[in-house]
Amino acid sequence: MGRTRIGALLLLIATVAAIVWVNIAPAAYDLVWGTRIVIGVEDLRLDFTLHGFVNDAVMAIFFFTVGLEVRREFAIGELTRWSRALVPVIAAIAGLAVPAALYVLITSGTGSEGAWGVVISTDTAFLVGALALIGPRAPGRLRVFLLALAVVDDIGALCIIALVYTQNLAALPLVLAGAGLCGIFFVRYLRSGRGPAYAVLAILVWLCFLASGVHPTLAGVAIALLVPVYRPNRRDVEHALDLARTFRQSPNSEYARAAANSLRESISINERLQTAYAPLVAYIVLPLFALANAGVRLDASVVADAWHSPVLWGIVVGLVVGKFLGVFGASWLTGVFRIGTLGPGLGLDRVAGGGVLCGIGFTISLFLVDLAIPDAETQNIARVGVLAASVIAFAIATVVFRVTDLVHPMTEIGRVLVRPVDPERDHVFGADDAPFTLVEYGDFQCGFCLKATGAVEEVRRELGDRVRYVWRHAPLTRYHPNAQAAAEAAEAAALQGKFFEYEHSLFADQEHQLPTDILRRARDLGLDVEQFEADLNSADVAARVRDDALDAEAMEITAVPTFFVNGHRHVGPFDAASLIRALEQTAPVTAGFRP
Repeated sequence: MGRTRIGALLLLIATVAAIVWVNIAPAAYDLVWGTRIVIGVEDLRLDFTLHGFVNDAVMAIFFFTVGLEVRREFAIGELTRWSRALVPVIAAIAGLAVPAALYVLITSGTGSEGAWGVVISTDTAFLVGALALIGPRAPGRLRVFLLALAVVDDIGALCIIALVYTQNLAALPLVLAGAGLCGIFFVRYLRSGRGPAYAVLAILVWLCFLASGVHPTLAGVAIALLVPVYRPNRRDVEHALDLARTFRQSPNSEYARAAANSLRESISINERLQTAYAPLVAYIVLPLFALANAGVRLDASVVADAWHSPVLWGIVVGLVVGKFLGVFGASWLTGVFRIGTLGPGLGLDRVAGGGVLCGIGFTISLFLVDLAIPDAETQNIARVGVLAASVIAFAIATVVFRVTDLVHPMTEIGRVLVRPVDPERDHVFGADDAPFTLVEYGDFQCGFCLKATGAVEEVRRELGDRVRYVWRHAPLTRYHPNAQAAAEAAEAAALQGKFFEYEHSLFADQEHQLPTDILRRARDLGLDVEQFEADLNSADVAARVRDDALDAEAMEITAVPTFFVNGHRHVGPFDAASLIRALEQTAPVTAGFRP
């Protein structure tokens, strides 16, 4: 079971434990979370309840990881190009606005209209965990879509917390916080001691936010947005490998330390921090938050009051109906007006399930209950609404995914090429109007793909101008650790018009695909090596390979090479005679040609 599922399970267990605890021993629950915590000496001290410490201090770590993810997605992830991010961004904005509008409409005149922020946010941890548990088969592209949406959703929620639910601002602490953030930005230029510098400045910034009136958890977001992120540089990776080889030849502590430091430095600080803090957030921070905030009293009088409360129905309708209408409706409209497109294999039926799943608004929704609602009784009703909406959304999404899998089974989708050949995008060898089309999904480190190159060459010799050949990436990184890097290198070569030449060089020597080998091939082919290296580190190149890999997953391609002949999946031997026979038997009848 992956970390995502374990984290979601722990969050669920902590939620149930909090509900059981508060209903069995409410006095003990209130006593524990009302415990005073004093940090400091004499006049320089912080005074929290345990509940307040979790929400104001511990949750800053959660918001820090959210900020790291936002920063990464905009720098090297799915949100680097507006054209790629357009649909999830529009869907996320609609998913913020529609639930808020429905909540205000339902609670109008009750005095609780201002709590509309409770229904705006989707819980990313539960969203990803639920998708892993109940999502459709091959959910990769839907997962990418929902994660991009969740990042924008988080940005919206954080902005609303800062702009709407922050009062009594103090100017001097804000100025000091700004100075601390400037210091955090320049820490990246230190040659050593960056870790302690980040830690000290982060604590000071958090204290300044706390004193300023801005909710201190937002300090975590502000700090994370200033942490540098970049794709690993091939030269840095090669240097780390050289040091590791030196350590293997002469094992001693100095070489070990140098190799470890070099490996660590080849990865951006952002990604190192995400790796370090993700388990802490999943296994400790969020379950602790749920234990402190999900304690909902469910006696008969509370349930009766909640049932008749516009606040409860505003939250349930806002999250369950509003999120679905916002996400699904916006995705549908972008298609109608051709503003953007969904990826191959990601239809509106799957977006519908994802839209319903976005109604799980747990962490930030519960977090905002305390900020947006002053009355304790109404807070309890609001928590009932958040939990009820999350359960309902999960149940409906389960049904939607099961129905769509029955209506559109993956076995049918896998038989047909989900993304038609596009000469502007694909790597095509042959005429665009050729009557035969052969598409291969493969990886450059696969021995069977190497053997298939001979068959493809023979097919091209036999059929000549009547066939066009298309290569697409399906790197099996679980078995071929260098396949991803090789695919990205081929894409970088393609930007200089040398894709097939680079492909040939990769297959000619599959044993040597390390960073130095990748650069050597670029020099041997006469490429602009400086530009080649820059392209290797670009988000566009990585996204191009990831797109092909997601297409392969959508068609359940688990082994390479996999061929599609005239748009249909080829089953059986892939020798030249078999491929030619399949091409001739499945070719459409065209003017002037009949197979």
